Amino acid sequence: MVISKHPLRFILTAVIACLPLFSFANIISDSTKVHAEAIHVVSDSVNAKTESVHSEKEASHDAHAEPTDVKSKIKAFVKHHVLDSHDFTFFSDEKEGKHYGFSLPIILWDNGVQFFSSSKFHHGEAVAESNGNFYKINHHDGKIYKLNSATDTITEDEKTGFPTNVRPLDFSITKSVVAIMFAAFLMFFIFTSLAKSYSKNGGIASGAGRIFEPLVVFIRDEIAIPNIGEKHYKRYMSYLLTIFFFILLLNVIGLTPLGINVTGNLTITFSLAILTFIITNLTANKNYWGHIFWMPGVPKIMRIVLAPIELLGVIIKPFSLMIRLYANIFAGHIVLMSIIGLMFIFKSWIGSSLSFGLSFALSILEILVAFLQAYIFTLLSALYFGSAVEEHHHEEAHH
Repeated sequence: MVISKHPLRFILTAVIACLPLFSFANIISDSTKVHAEAIHVVSDSVNAKTESVHSEKEASHDAHAEPTDVKSKIKAFVKHHVLDSHDFTFFSDEKEGKHYGFSLPIILWDNGVQFFSSSKFHHGEAVAESNGNFYKINHHDGKIYKLNSATDTITEDEKTGFPTNVRPLDFSITKSVVAIMFAAFLMFFIFTSLAKSYSKNGGIASGAGRIFEPLVVFIRDEIAIPNIGEKHYKRYMSYLLTIFFFILLLNVIGLTPLGINVTGNLTITFSLAILTFIITNLTANKNYWGHIFWMPGVPKIMRIVLAPIELLGVIIKPFSLMIRLYANIFAGHIVLMSIIGLMFIFKSWIGSSLSFGLSFALSILEILVAFLQAYIFTLLSALYFGSAVEEHHHEEAHH
């Protein structure tokens, strides 16, 4: 066993791994004190309501203020982690109220193009002004809403809880957009280098291309050819390779401490699924549509009944792709961040150690999920393409 042969190395490794657990991050304030302060704040806000209408606005602002206790802070952090953001914040100093990172450009369409830096929002705490228009970021969904003035606030519907303010068209460069652009550039660089190495070395990959060549061959031999067929698979190889490595890179980027959750965003997975849906139906042959609207080998009365069901199946396919990728990645982020948050809740080093070990094991599992979800999305896309170009050599009389 490794432990018996190298006991000193094992002990040193264990001590180093547990060093982050012996920090002051686990020290939390007394719960009674926190509740007392909360009651005091509530009583002050109630007294302020009786004084003036202006105090009602302040009380409403306090209701949406940042949480003060540890559990609420962790819950808010996990919620904001899975949301998109208009800036990169590497770490923050709560005592001084400083945030260290860099801002991203804001591009809005509202009475013309509004272009300014996200630093004007001061991490969602301030109202940004551009050409006489006022905007603010909503803490709940991370979206930008328009205000009537610099002192105005975002109002919410009493029944639904959704903001009632107008949302301008947002074309801003967010963290997700930066990740998508980075993944696209990385793919272009990697596969351009791989193609050049093929031409220079007589069809033999060299350099970093050797790492990705087995994956390319795997997608061709194990996904494309078996599910689409040797006659038609080349038509779809470029898309299958693109979608596999694109999802894989975004999944891996999402595991970094940068807090980027691209494939856990429903709009991103919806866009990818729509691409598969469009390609499937635009390249489908007459046999594909014939089996949907007038299924051979089935009584004519049953064909009328089955046609709407088959057509519904065509529409459901992209939604299954969308939900499967979104749910797995989104749930993985929520569970992993929640387990990491337990390290700051437990007061004993034993509980924090267990949380650290569980989060480390789950992180390893998330790497497997990153590859698995890219593989599943590519495999199902190939299955849909195969059904669209499948050639049926049978007659209805044989049934």
